[in-house]
Amino acid sequence: MLDPNRFRRGLDETAAALARRFFDLDVETIHRLEDSRRDLQTRVETLRNERNVRSRAIGKAKASGGEMQPLLTDVSRLGDELEESERQLGEIRNRLDAMLLEVPNLPHPSVPMGRTEEENVEVRRWGTIPEFEFEVRDHVELGRESMDFELAARLAGSRFVTLFGSIARLHRALAQFMLDLHTREHGYTEVHTPYLVHPRTLVGTGQLPKFDHDLFAVDGHDLRLIPTAEVPLTNVVRERILETDELPVKLVAHTPCFRSEAGSHGRDTRGMLRQHQFDKVELVHVVPPCDSYRALEELTAHAETVLQRLEIPYRVVVLSTGDMGFAAAKTYDLEVWLPGQQRYREISSCSNCEDFQARRLRARCRRSDGRGTEPVHTLNGSGLAVGRTLIAVLENFQEASGRVRVPDALRPFMDGAEFL
Repeated sequence: MLDPNRFRRGLDETAAALARRFFDLDVETIHRLEDSRRDLQTRVETLRNERNVRSRAIGKAKASGGEMQPLLTDVSRLGDELEESERQLGEIRNRLDAMLLEVPNLPHPSVPMGRTEEENVEVRRWGTIPEFEFEVRDHVELGRESMDFELAARLAGSRFVTLFGSIARLHRALAQFMLDLHTREHGYTEVHTPYLVHPRTLVGTGQLPKFDHDLFAVDGHDLRLIPTAEVPLTNVVRERILETDELPVKLVAHTPCFRSEAGSHGRDTRGMLRQHQFDKVELVHVVPPCDSYRALEELTAHAETVLQRLEIPYRVVVLSTGDMGFAAAKTYDLEVWLPGQQRYREISSCSNCEDFQARRLRARCRRSDGRGTEPVHTLNGSGLAVGRTLIAVLENFQEASGRVRVPDALRPFMDGAEFL
């Protein structure tokens, strides 16, 4: 969440910054609630002081044998008034907190303003788009013998897939390749996390309360299936004060991800592009505030390295203010070239959330000057989405015969096989 002080000092500036991402902050309501909070806070403090004064007077009267009943009556009255004022203050604070949880992060000044992905700005491209001397097949055609959507639909419904044989093995090889690269060369610690988490864990990273409709709940239990490993990985530092020598924290996990895709009806219904369940290798950084934008470039480069090693062409775009995720201050998307669609498609989002998640998580670090603590900055990114990487391999390495060449980087994970 945003620093609450932004709503007490600099509310108009905060509203103007949020307007860049087309979020209409209810300034009038916040002003009214803040005025009430200040008045009640003052009243609570005054009543506490008055009650303490009467309580001390009771002690003196008792010691001197003086009259205590009027003082006892006053203390009782003040206690009742204090209790009611504290109740009202609690309600006001809860209303402000609830509003604050619905407010997205402020965009970094370098983020281009725009409502949709059409306003995203390309930063760079890598690789050469392949040219084929035959009619290009998409991943559904290429995987028709090993990629069964009808079976998955009978088992679980639409937007699922069952993989068999060499394609299932390729899926496993991709995840293992990514994990080995990030742990052995990029300095990440591998983590195996729960796939089910408490709602408060999702509040910590910003998925709740706003995106409850996109999560799968477990009937009879106060648990949700994770939409991304970002959730448990970032919560590793929940309610902790990190020492200087503990930073940066760099974590990686391979997990399934579960999303209802509530807002995507009719989009990408063919194939594996948009599924209710998919695998992802997730990267998370926890860093001091001064390092977070350097860390964003590093994290993005780590995700890019996966595609470079696989020799798959891609481009990097910086998302516009209207296309960014709720918790992000700045996001780079990696978009991979898919010959079957003749277009670039998103395969990774790398975001700096600054202190937005840390304030929800109460995650702090020691200041470099030793003067107290401050919220850490958190970053996350896909390194990469395994299913979409599989699609990219199938479509970019297809041959006229219909077979698919295995990228050199994956062959050690496929017993040296050159083709699927």
